[in-house]
Formats: sequence, structure tokens, C-alpha cells
Amino acid sequence: MYYRKFVSLVMAIIFVLVSLGLASAKSISTATDQHRLDSIEPLDLAVLIQDDLVSQVSNELGVTRDFIRSLPTGSRVMVGYITAGSLQVRQPFTSDLDKAARSLRMPLSSASSAPYNPYVEVREALKKFQDNGGNEKAVLLVSDGLDTSRGFDSTAAGHTLDLERVIKEAQRRNVSVFSFYAPSVGLTSHNHLAASYGQSSLNRLANETGGKAFFQGITGFVTFDSYFRQLRETLNRQYAKAA
Repeated sequence: MYYRKFVSLVMAIIFVLVSLGLASAKSISTATDQHRLDSIEPLDLAVLIQDDLVSQVSNELGVTRDFIRSLPTGSRVMVGYITAGSLQVRQPFTSDLDKAARSLRMPLSSASSAPYNPYVEVREALKKFQDNGGNEKAVLLVSDGLDTSRGFDSTAAGHTLDLERVIKEAQRRNVSVFSFYAPSVGLTSHNHLAASYGQSSLNRLANETGGKAFFQGITGFVTFDSYFRQLRETLNRQYAKAA
């Protein structure tokens, strides 16, 4: 009798473990499917990171590398940093996605690296796209979006001269700009109005170039996990291969 009870208990435990294993495998499979981008057309993608963003952005390098490596075969990636009024290209456009992913570094997270205006450098990056390239073209801009180069003026939020220029340049070159909002170590990390102005500019840039802006509130820092999930969903819709 005790033997039968023991066998029944062992069989019950095995059944539970197998069930959990199958559920886990299904979850992993679903997550993997959600991260697939091989159903979209190849992209020429410029990944641009503002260098004075808060240090928590460094924790997101892993998911950013994973995203670059998940791009479809034939894609080309450039990696650049917007720092102290200049564009630092860490990796020119390359089809070696692993090489591009490995070129990412931690942002300096220092006020001395503040660009004061990210849009001048974004416009500079746009000029590095090939005019006759066959791939779709896009920018992933990680920035606080705030332009303080001509003062902190509420009437200019979302309508600064350099923002207007970069929108026109992106439209002329058929480049869609997608943006992730993250606060900088300066104003946007403690001033809600500044954060709101920056997000307004990023949103306008994305909307008028065929991209999309991603942000969640104006306080603190949110990880990029949900941003990348939404970005993949957007890319799968926007750049799906023709049937």
C-alpha cells in the first residue's frame, strides 16, 4: 500500500514538472517569436545615443545589442553618440550586425558631454545615409529631446529652428525617425516642464518623418524593454516583406 502511494506521489511530481516545462518552453517560444524581425525588409539603421543621459541607460546596452543583432539579414547599422556639440561615429554603416552591436559603449552621463541641441547632430547623421541605397532607412534616437541651444523657451517647445531643419532633412532623404526618451543628467532629470518639452519635440520629429516616439511619463527612468517590444511590433507592421 505504501509502495503504491509512493509511486503515485512520484508520478504526480513528474506530471507537474513536465507541465511546468512545457509551459516554460511555450513562454520562451512566444517571447522568441515576438522578438523576431526576419519577416521585415532589411533596414539601414542609425542608432544615435545622447551622451549625457542618466547612468541607468548603461543598463540597457544588452537589450540594445540584442535588437541590433535581431535585424534581418542585409541590414546595415551605424552607431553614433551625440556628445558636446558633435557626432561621434563609433561604427560607420556595416552589414556586420554583431560588430555594430559590440561598438555600443556606456554613455558618459556627464553634463560636460551635453549637446545642448541633439538635432544638429541628428541632421549630420542623416547625411551619412546612402541616397541610392536599396534598403528602407531609419534612425533610432535615444535622447531627452530637449533643445536648450537658444534658451529655455516654452513657445519654442517642439518648434525650434534645428528641429524644423532635421525634420525637413529626414523627409527629403525618406528616413523614418524612431525615438526612445530618457532623461539627461541636466534639466530633464529634475524639471518636469523640461522633460515635457523634450518629449514634445521627439514626438513631433517621429510623427512627421513616419516613425514613432516611445516614452512613459516624465518622471524617473523606465527600462527600454517595453520600448523595444513596441518598436519591434511597429517595424513588423511598417516594413513587412511583400507577400
